Amino acid sequence: MKRPLAWQIATVKSLRVETPEVKTLTLGLPEWTAHRPGQHYDVRLTAEDGYSAQRSYSVASEPERRGEIDITVERIADGEVSPFLDDTVVVGDRFEVRGPIGGYFVWDRSIGGPLLLVAGGSGVVPLMAMLRHRAAAGLKDPARVLYSARTYDQIIYADELEKLARSDGLAISYTLTRSQPAGWKGYARRIDDAMLKDVSGPLGPGALAFICGPTALVEVAADGLERVGLPAERIKTERFGPSGA
Repeated sequence: MKRPLAWQIATVKSLRVETPEVKTLTLGLPEWTAHRPGQHYDVRLTAEDGYSAQRSYSVASEPERRGEIDITVERIADGEVSPFLDDTVVVGDRFEVRGPIGGYFVWDRSIGGPLLLVAGGSGVVPLMAMLRHRAAAGLKDPARVLYSARTYDQIIYADELEKLARSDGLAISYTLTRSQPAGWKGYARRIDDAMLKDVSGPLGPGALAFICGPTALVEVAADGLERVGLPAERIKTERFGPSGA
């Protein structure tokens, strides 16, 4: 019988602002276990009166980093956990976590092959763990990313994605659905079949696709990929947070 995961006390080692509504927390873990990219941790906060709230956050960092993980948190205005993590937590704070959790929505070097990642809003977080692992492991298999955000300023990890896009075999495409900066050369509409065909076509029907984002985007992308020729069994999906794209 598999033992349940134990809670442990994580320590906040650093904080990084990603966008006005998104922050990355680096957590030191006394009982660190290498995760598979795509897995998540549960975070539990307990108030002085004993009330506790718990939420799940995907690991954003690669498993090659030992002893710590990154979680990237989008502030939800009426949330119980994200406003505290984004606005109140400081370096040195401690709270409970448990993980890594999940076995379906995962990808690593043992799987390999052509990789297609489709993200909406903060759904890019678990996909970023895959990209960081791909880079750290020196993998060269072709990979393509389609990232949908409302505006350019809401692209999470923008600078790092720009650097990763220079690596062998990786191409990153963006679509901005609400507004675009002057001179924008990417897509400027919601994800549709034509866009999916453009991005996924070079990978062929053997690609493995991971789609993460708001429910409506995930359903459109998954159905669209089937229509443009990717077998259903090659498409994995995960609904992620309330952010729209």
